[in-house]
Amino acid sequence: MTQLPAAPKGADNPKALYGGTGTRRVTVRDIAAAKERGEKWPMLTAYDAMTASVFDEAGIPVLLVGDSMGNCHLGYDSTVPVTMDHMAMLSAAVVRGTSRALVVADLVFGSYQEGPAQALRNATRLVKEAGVGAVKLEGGERSLAQTETLVEAGIPVMAHMGLTPQSVHTLGYRVQGRGEEAAARLIRDAKAAQDAGAFALVLELVPAEVAAEITRSLHIPTIGIGAGPDCDAQVLVWTDMAGMTQGKVPRFTKQYADLRRTLGDAAKAYAEDVVGGAFPAEEHTFH
Repeated sequence: MTQLPAAPKGADNPKALYGGTGTRRVTVRDIAAAKERGEKWPMLTAYDAMTASVFDEAGIPVLLVGDSMGNCHLGYDSTVPVTMDHMAMLSAAVVRGTSRALVVADLVFGSYQEGPAQALRNATRLVKEAGVGAVKLEGGERSLAQTETLVEAGIPVMAHMGLTPQSVHTLGYRVQGRGEEAAARLIRDAKAAQDAGAFALVLELVPAEVAAEITRSLHIPTIGIGAGPDCDAQVLVWTDMAGMTQGKVPRFTKQYADLRRTLGDAAKAYAEDVVGGAFPAEEHTFH
């Protein structure tokens, strides 16, 4: 007998972020309610309408239009070169490709560091032009004034701490929050972001024990990426998750498909049909 796939864990709760029956857009209120229920949920990145529609249909409740597009979509070596024009255009595409997911867009490097006024101007652009439901910005104490201003203006903010890729030239790609002093500072920053009004907090490359302590101490959800299993949610860059990324991928990722090979095989099969005269066949031809 063929064994059917297990039902999503939230299938018995119509309000569940993943596996529920709701069809309207997920909101930050839904995110808060999931924390109260103790519900874990998934988040993925997306950078175009077609991919976003696949993830939306799969029930992924939150999609991040991350500045990771610089590395895995635009061909840059880091997230730093990504512009607000890039972010606005691709965020709008993701919004158009979805009907349920909460779409969160990154404020790119250089779009909020000058202060709250700059942050408000660029976040407003993403809300008005692209239609996103929230924005994400990196940093702890240095970004609190920006967070407060955006929240006061009615723009939901997702904070991002630990490894912050926009600061790669300062921090490098290494685990953050190791050691008693560094861990205490990260915990203070997390609580300060919550107090400033952030509705969720991404923790990237943080020791699992520190991430667990932060998760226990906050009433807003934590979203882990290389931060252990105790966060309220998990996020992966979709090209890592689906096996599209070439070469070495970070240790904290898990590959759920080999899409790079699948796509390459499809391209080769198409090319061989064209060269061999098998495509287009009669059924693909008009008379």
